[in-house]
Formats: sequence, C-alpha cells, structure tokens
Amino acid sequence: MTAQFPAARPRRLRRTPALRRMVAETRLSPAELVLPMFVKEGIDAPQPVASMPGVYQHTRDSLRKAAHDAVEAGVGGIILFGIPAVKDGEGSAADDPAGIVQLALRDLVSDVGDSTVVMTDLCLDEYTDHGHCGVLTQSGEIDNDATLRRYASIAVAQAAAGAAVLGPSGMMDGQVGAIREALDGAGYPEVSIMGYSAKYSSAFYGPFRDAAECAPRFGDRSTHQQDPANADEALREVFLDLDEGADMVMVKPAGAYLDVIRRVRDAVDVPVVAYQVSGEYAMIEAAAEKGWLDRERTIMESLLSIRRAGADIVLTYWATEVARGLTA
Repeated sequence: MTAQFPAARPRRLRRTPALRRMVAETRLSPAELVLPMFVKEGIDAPQPVASMPGVYQHTRDSLRKAAHDAVEAGVGGIILFGIPAVKDGEGSAADDPAGIVQLALRDLVSDVGDSTVVMTDLCLDEYTDHGHCGVLTQSGEIDNDATLRRYASIAVAQAAAGAAVLGPSGMMDGQVGAIREALDGAGYPEVSIMGYSAKYSSAFYGPFRDAAECAPRFGDRSTHQQDPANADEALREVFLDLDEGADMVMVKPAGAYLDVIRRVRDAVDVPVVAYQVSGEYAMIEAAAEKGWLDRERTIMESLLSIRRAGADIVLTYWATEVARGLTA
C-alpha cells in the first residue's frame, strides 16, 4: 500500500527572515564586489558627479581615503578610471609613467594592495581629445591596429605601476592578445586580464561619460561595441578573448543583459564579471530620491538578480555601501 503524504507547501520555508536566509539559493558577499573609482588630475577637492549622486571625481588624497573605506568594508576589488588634465589625439597621458592613473595606482597599491585587488580600466576614451576609444585615421575612423599598439603600451605602464588586473574596455579586435603579448614580453606574466568581452553599445552609459569626461565629440561607438539585438555574438566575442588569453570575461551592462550573463556563465569555466553601469545606478538613485522605490531593497534586488543570472563578480558603484550592510 502506497503511503499518502500531504502536498508540499513552499511557503513553510518563507515564514521568517531566518528561514529565508537559510534556504536562499543566491547570496552576495563583499568579496564578489568591485568598486569603480574616478581620479582626476588638477583638482584640489573631490568633485561630485551630478548625474550619479554619491559618486565623485577624486583627488589622489580623497581616492586613498575612499579606497581605504572600501577595503575596510570588505570590498573585493577596486577598478580605477583616470581623467587627465591634458588630452590629445593619441591619449598620451594614458601610458605616461607620471600620468594620473599611474600615480594613483602606486598610491593604492602601497596603501591597500595587500588587502584588495587593484584593477585598472584600459582604454583611450578618457584620454583622447575626441573622446573615442582609439587612434583615428584621417577620415575619422578608428584605426584598429594602431589602437592595439597604444593599448599594449598602456598595459605595460599600468602593470609597472602595480595593477593586478587590467580591464581592456575598447572592444578592438585582437585587444586581449596584443595586451597579453605585451605584458609577457615586458616581464609581467602574472598580471591578469579581465576582458570586457560582451560590451554593448548601450544608452545606459550616459552618467559614466559625465564622470569620466569621455563623451565622443562626434559619432558614436556602435562600430566597435556590440549591437543590443545580438546575444550569439556575445559568445563569439567571449571565446575570442579566451583564446587570446583573457583570465576573466565581462558582460556590460548587467541589468538589461541578464540573459547574456546566463549564456556566458553556462558556456565558460572562468570567472564571469558583470558591470552594473552608471545608468542602472542613476535610475535607482533618481527613483528612490522621488520616493518611488525603496532604495535599499531595490539595490539589493538588482545585485541579487545579477548574481542569480550567473555573475561571479559584480562591478557596482554601491560596492562599499552594500559590503558594509552585508557585514553589519
């Protein structure tokens, strides 16, 4: 005779906060969070970014303090973006040993390099006077191979300044291979590459371009960033980066591309990174300021959704705040 059991009731495991915590399928930890930070040359006090409440263009001194706060909260990494005082067509400040990023890198490596992962964005848009991610031809197109030579030089300069992980974000063909070859040839085989492998041509980057002062002066970046309509293409880009030596791969933005994060996670056996970009941050902050959303709940829900989709590491401007909450 077959025993009859009462039907399962999933709500039993949702009755109390303690039960919900115990059976949660997805968790956040501070070590999985990376804080993007901006450092600007030629300012004597941190400058607030109007479109990103709570985010600043830092001086070297204020950057050091904010980095210390992040590490104290348990944040797993910091990724640095630089804004030089002088820009030109080649982005010369990007690989200048005395450039703002190289100086700030040395500060951070000295201060917190044993306690967190110090990372750098590797691109040219913050450093060029035209705001594009590479060297331009006479006709105004990006010269892919000339840009790779610049990326290789920037990679060596950032590695020499102490960066543990480089994040090439320009979406040039062959960028990871060119950077890996340059690093190995210069004696930095231990420096990791986090490929911005599936970086979409997105409307969600607007506030970042205010923060990094890198809006293109003409045209857009749709010729090298991915079309938002395409997902299969993301996997092709990911596999190309892995073949060229990437140690981690990224999907950017995160919130509008959770399906792509899931597909990448299912396809690879390296860490998958997702960047919760400036527009995602600004929308939640703006809606919360209006009283339309519960700010803390929305932040946590957005981050859990990115982790649930399969991201191992999340770049987010809330990293320090969230890390503090998780360890409180």
